[in-house]
Amino acid sequence: MNNLSPFHLAFPVHDLVAAREFYGDVLGCPEGRHSDHWVDFNFHGHQIVAHLSDKAGDATSNPVDQHDVPVPHFGLVLSMDDWRAMAERLTTAGVEFVIEPTVRFAGEVGEQATMFFRDPSGNALEIKAMAQPENLFAQE
Repeated sequence: MNNLSPFHLAFPVHDLVAAREFYGDVLGCPEGRHSDHWVDFNFHGHQIVAHLSDKAGDATSNPVDQHDVPVPHFGLVLSMDDWRAMAERLTTAGVEFVIEPTVRFAGEVGEQATMFFRDPSGNALEIKAMAQPENLFAQE
């Protein structure tokens, strides 16, 4: 998975100040270009853009491994050490988890550490780490 091209994702938020605090301070994403209506963030080398909108935070979910997984969601696949550090960072910041940091699919090809939470506008994020990173796209 080396030499991946950065992805770009634009998403709606209700409040740019809250988005800056959450993505900048809590998640540690450096801010890039911005206007009165949007803010770019460096999301671990990827460009995400919070756009001011009154339509944000869908509450749909899908059952996965005995959890109600928020859909839609976006996030990152980190190393296991970085995942643990992020879980600690979010816990320390008092972030409320939709799905607490946990391991899913234990002993299976897709075994992964995962956590789900929402930003202040209700957008769902997942941060995960694969037990075997080479299995990220493996079929069972």
